[in-house]
Amino acid sequence: MFDTDGKVGKSYNAKTTPHMYIINADGKLIYKGGIDSIQSTDQADIAKAVNYVDKAMTEHLAGKAVSESNTAPYGCGIKY
Repeated sequence: MFDTDGKVGKSYNAKTTPHMYIINADGKLIYKGGIDSIQSTDQADIAKAVNYVDKAMTEHLAGKAVSESNTAPYGCGIKY
């Protein structure tokens, strides 16, 4: 999503880019945080990382509670 004026980012207190959010069909925030568990730009780390977004969506779509609903985001800081 493009949030050029920062209105949505500010409303969710986004601190970094990326800062991932999953909002369910009822409009409830069910996940916020980093995309995965390894703060790295090395492509070799992708296979070793826990993908928090994929894990949260998989749990949610299976009708389960999201086990890690809030993780630390990482990336470049957002300048509003």
